[in-house]
Amino acid sequence: VQLVESGGGLVQPGGSLRLSCTTSGFILDSEGIGWFRQAPGKEREGVSCISNDDQTYYTDSVKGRFTISRDNAKNTVYLQMNSLKPEDTAVYYCAATLRFGVRQDEYDYWGQGTQITVSS
Repeated sequence: VQLVESGGGLVQPGGSLRLSCTTSGFILDSEGIGWFRQAPGKEREGVSCISNDDQTYYTDSVKGRFTISRDNAKNTVYLQMNSLKPEDTAVYYCAATLRFGVRQDEYDYWGQGTQITVSS
């Protein structure tokens, strides 16, 4: 089982990025996928998740700015991030679960993370 994040980088405040989480080793359409982030000096937090039947969740700080979606044919889940703010700076991780939500102990497999830096 493998999850690989891509799409990170440096972006100016107000800009956009799209993260991809490409999976292998399991059937994506049977899994929920979550996005988490860890900023320097802070605990890792849940950002968004999507269930196998396309229910979605967003933490309050990203509602209206981030959109999660999935393409099971491509074994990929996306996180479209718009109107980025400096406080969005963090390492972003995707993870897989058989449940729905952002309880980290319910996630079985994790990617290595990708850095997002929002700065002018």
